[in-house]
Amino acid sequence: MAMPITSSRRRFLGATLMGGMLTAAGPLRAADFFPVVETADGRLRGMMAGGIAKFLGVRYGAPTSGSNRFMPPQPVQKWAGVRDALKYSDSAPQVPGDRRHDYADLIMFENQPAGPGEDNLALNLWSPALSASAKKPVIVVLHGGGFYGGSGNAIGMDGEAMARFSDSVVISVTHRLGALGFLHLAEFADDRFASSGTVGMQDIVAALAWVRTNVQAFGGDPSRVLVYGQSGGGAKTSTLMAMPSAKGLFHRAGVMSGSALRMMPREIASANASRLLSALGIAKGDVKALQAVPWTTLLETQATLEAAARAKGEAPSSFAPVVDGSVLPRHPFSPGAPEVSRDVPLIVSTALDERSYRMANFAMTEDQLLAFARERAGDRAQEVVDMYRAESPQEKPFLLAARMDSDIWFRKSAFAQAELKARQGGGKVWSYLWTWPSPAYGGRFGAVHGIDVAPSLHSVRGALNGPSAQSVAMADRIAASWAAFAASGDPNNEYLPDWPAYEPTKRATMILSQEPEVVNDPRAQFREVWATIGATRPVTGSSASADQDG
Repeated sequence: MAMPITSSRRRFLGATLMGGMLTAAGPLRAADFFPVVETADGRLRGMMAGGIAKFLGVRYGAPTSGSNRFMPPQPVQKWAGVRDALKYSDSAPQVPGDRRHDYADLIMFENQPAGPGEDNLALNLWSPALSASAKKPVIVVLHGGGFYGGSGNAIGMDGEAMARFSDSVVISVTHRLGALGFLHLAEFADDRFASSGTVGMQDIVAALAWVRTNVQAFGGDPSRVLVYGQSGGGAKTSTLMAMPSAKGLFHRAGVMSGSALRMMPREIASANASRLLSALGIAKGDVKALQAVPWTTLLETQATLEAAARAKGEAPSSFAPVVDGSVLPRHPFSPGAPEVSRDVPLIVSTALDERSYRMANFAMTEDQLLAFARERAGDRAQEVVDMYRAESPQEKPFLLAARMDSDIWFRKSAFAQAELKARQGGGKVWSYLWTWPSPAYGGRFGAVHGIDVAPSLHSVRGALNGPSAQSVAMADRIAASWAAFAASGDPNNEYLPDWPAYEPTKRATMILSQEPEVVNDPRAQFREVWATIGATRPVTGSSASADQDG
């Protein structure tokens, strides 16, 4: 029932409204609420929120439907007058997540303010100072969700709190995903589509080019741009580091739980494209017909092919950036660190229990743990279980199993990426390991994949974290690290002990916990045992080393 407005409550509301409308200088002007900024394409109107200016749905590329589909991002048509930047763009078309599982309910890739569509080449920007002379550091965040899900519009990508905490311009990016972003048509179409297997990454490069051209008008420094992301966002950052077209557009990089060493080989990409065309009943070479197919049909067909492959126990036909020899001339970090980003400093990280988000046997027994280890370590299973049990005598078998897969799948690639970058001798590399467990669902997921995403933007609203004093302290630590890194290229800050750069002889790593400390070569024994056993991630259609589920 609505609360009646009493005389006292009416006086309170009136005072509150007047307090919000008046300053020492008198009534606020419209420009104080809705500032206008001149960009290279035209004027944009944003809005103020708690001292932070935000501009939503800023187009850095034209809609990608029709003749623009599978093509490199096309420029925005300039406009006259003032265009509103007050609401989000389309999110990229993607298969909705399955909300029947606990962790799926926490990440909610499809829970985004705007619906899906092909007008999704847009970014969202938050700034503490709309002055061309402010020259604040710029933090560009790439969303997770592999190369198939997520959006810069997602609730977890909101940059307002981070802009305020870090005194930086914060930007989230939305780009093409799945087949619409990475369908390799080089063998099935004319030269215009030679790079169609990388257009989703070309979108991100176009967004960074927009930043270089326009961010100073929003208070940012185009010479201090940090790009980072978690999981799929980390894989995108890894890939950007090997793209010649991205050179000079960013100056620091961060890979959180998404160290991608390799991307999609052309032969696998061509086979995936052939299957999709066949399922759609479209002749190879008939790109016009493919461009005319509703995106809903493309998405349904993509999902049907993936489901059929899984039902047969086969690797699904997936879509990821293709090593096409031109836009992406090589694998990101194989066989070595890319020369094109030699001078870019890098932060590489993992969380202790990454893989718990893909496992559901919370009541796993010790016998089941041994069987789990036997699938990965063969006749050395008991030795492996004893090692993990010795490290954490009281831990539940479920989390020990998750930790095994985290060491095999996530940390193996992260170790390799940090080593390769450090040995290159260019920009420095730093490493952290997040060990503070998520309090969600009684803590049963541990330090799970994605736990550091919201805190990295100085938010405790994420369902993996929560507004406890401990969670706030963790947000202070990691957000301050990214803020310092964006500003100076070095993550050291007042919230943490001295954090030395990573180098191959010591492997210094910041342990992010309630008592943060630097440890040389943490989890060395586990790294070494899995190296001798030779356990590897099962081969997938993407051939990407990073886990692309989140």
